[in-house]
Amino acid sequence: MPQSPAPEQQSISAVVAALRNGDIGTAETLCRNYLIESPGSVPHLQLLARILVRQSALTQALEQLEMAIKIAPDFAPLYEDLGSIRGMQGDHHAAIDALKRAVQIDPGLSSAHKKLAQALQATGRHNEIDEAMEGFLDHNADAALVATGAEHWRAGRMTEAEDTLKKALRSNPDNVDAMRFLAMVYHGEGRQLDDAEALLRRAIGIAPDFHQALGNLGRILIENGKTEEAAEIYERWVALKPDNDEAWSGLGRARAHLGEIEAAVAAYRESIKLNPDIASVHMALAHMLKTIGQQEDALTAYRESVRIKPSLGESYWSMANLKIFKFKPEEVTSMEAQLNTEEVSEQGRVNFHFALGKAYEDQRDYERAWHHYHTGNQLQRPRVDYDPVENGMHLRKLREAFSAARFAANTDAGCDDPSPIFIVGMPRSGSTLIEQILASHSLVEGTAELPNLAAIATGTGRYRHDGLIYPGTVDALTSRDFTAYGKEYLQQVQRHRVQGTPHFIDKMPNNFIHVGWIALTLPNARIINTRRHPMDSCLGVYKQLFAKGQHFTYDMFELAEFYQGYVDLMEYWHEVLPGKVLDVHYEDTVTDLEGQVRRILDYCGLPFEENCLRYYETDRAVKTASSEQVRQPIYTSALGLWRNYESHLGEWQEAMADIIDTLPPSVRAASG
Repeated sequence: MPQSPAPEQQSISAVVAALRNGDIGTAETLCRNYLIESPGSVPHLQLLARILVRQSALTQALEQLEMAIKIAPDFAPLYEDLGSIRGMQGDHHAAIDALKRAVQIDPGLSSAHKKLAQALQATGRHNEIDEAMEGFLDHNADAALVATGAEHWRAGRMTEAEDTLKKALRSNPDNVDAMRFLAMVYHGEGRQLDDAEALLRRAIGIAPDFHQALGNLGRILIENGKTEEAAEIYERWVALKPDNDEAWSGLGRARAHLGEIEAAVAAYRESIKLNPDIASVHMALAHMLKTIGQQEDALTAYRESVRIKPSLGESYWSMANLKIFKFKPEEVTSMEAQLNTEEVSEQGRVNFHFALGKAYEDQRDYERAWHHYHTGNQLQRPRVDYDPVENGMHLRKLREAFSAARFAANTDAGCDDPSPIFIVGMPRSGSTLIEQILASHSLVEGTAELPNLAAIATGTGRYRHDGLIYPGTVDALTSRDFTAYGKEYLQQVQRHRVQGTPHFIDKMPNNFIHVGWIALTLPNARIINTRRHPMDSCLGVYKQLFAKGQHFTYDMFELAEFYQGYVDLMEYWHEVLPGKVLDVHYEDTVTDLEGQVRRILDYCGLPFEENCLRYYETDRAVKTASSEQVRQPIYTSALGLWRNYESHLGEWQEAMADIIDTLPPSVRAASG
């Protein structure tokens, strides 16, 4: 192309400046005005075509390019732009023809080589892709380094990948592809997640429409607990690529983490509409449908996921986890068959064993059920990190930190807001039932198992220079500090309170270890400890495969030891905080519902309401394993289930004999 005369160059500079400022309308006007005076200006025709592309006016953009090509048939970038537009229109064969013409005219046009490879990929012409990519890499040293680093990353050679990608960034600090792949190296190794986040943020800052980086950043933000920002990132990706199923599924995941279940359902459905063959998305949709009580639709989605991927053990376990659901005979046969295939992952194998345990329990074949439950636990235990000695030491440190003297010295400590109701205890102890009963009251809102309280407490040691960690940090805190931490908790959980009721429920079971912290930071909060006969409680936990946490549950001895530690700590809280915690036994609740409801409401300072007795009619999202059970009227069939497995539970009976002896007679009678 001949060099542009001064007026033309000045106009081009003005158009480019307008585009950089995001003023598309001004850029278009400048182009069109210049073309009125000089209709043969190829640079302006090309610029106008690109502006029209940004406005999604592809047909009009093609008209401008075709005119420019007639005037300058040997200008390679015009054919590259033509190929790009044809690709956007889905005409990949025409795109290939245009891009081949571009690299034929100018073999050094590296970006055209890359686009050609992408178009070839879209049409399945895999035998030609390598040649196109070689052309791209031959003429782009930075891209060659990134490609090498990416290959190391895919092959698991993380050290080589990191070194190569850092070299690419030293050569070109603004290489967004290098930033993205280096972030993926850090993320894949589970280290330097802050660095990975920073790299992706920088890449997006340089290239705001870098949609692959948006997807990676959204995933990391969710893992770092920054779910609100993750949702915003996925919204940006969806806006850029509304036809990208991964963008929609990522948005669904973010909305699910935010507790926006209906929005998550809508996003997952949109993803499935775009690509119906991704089993994990059907499973994710099913999880959400289960949460809002749409059991039949959830089962349909779970079954579609295993139709697509029969080895997806998580979907089978999720169906089993509906509790009131029973597998079809052919589904049991399919699960047994999957255990004998090599396609099933280690975690999938664990899932299948737990699901089969439920299937055979429903058939009252308790020996086969125990075999699968026990095998699943034995396979899962090496996959989780739990140190029983460390747990025992932590419980002792809690007693030391939260002594009677500490409470006596801080009688004026804490935020006096009475709105929180904490439900604590062992998992599978009836806590979801108590939550549903209370959430049926007009003055109480059920939220979820909120991690905020524990995060704030343990976070007191995060930035200390003396090495102290919680609960050792409690010694350094003042009454004013406890008040501030109480207010911080209430501020953090505010987004979960959408109904505007005076009270809300935080049903994180493991908060039983934080009763002392609650008493100092939120002295007017109510704390309900849900208990169940230890044999039924431990069995219920041992039959449960948890999505995360609760790592103490996969070994029989460790589970019994943890239960003993739980009981001992709760007795300690009763001793140093008399009247602070209300114990509610599951057995008493299901055999005397109204009596226990009145007792619970009285403790919470709430008037009696009939709705609490009809808790199963309350329409709300329930995210725990008991989601379907608490939508049923009260039943007693879960009492004494441990008797079906008694021949395998001698170790527990011996270990917890003293605890059983101290239970109320009504509890022993109901489950003993």
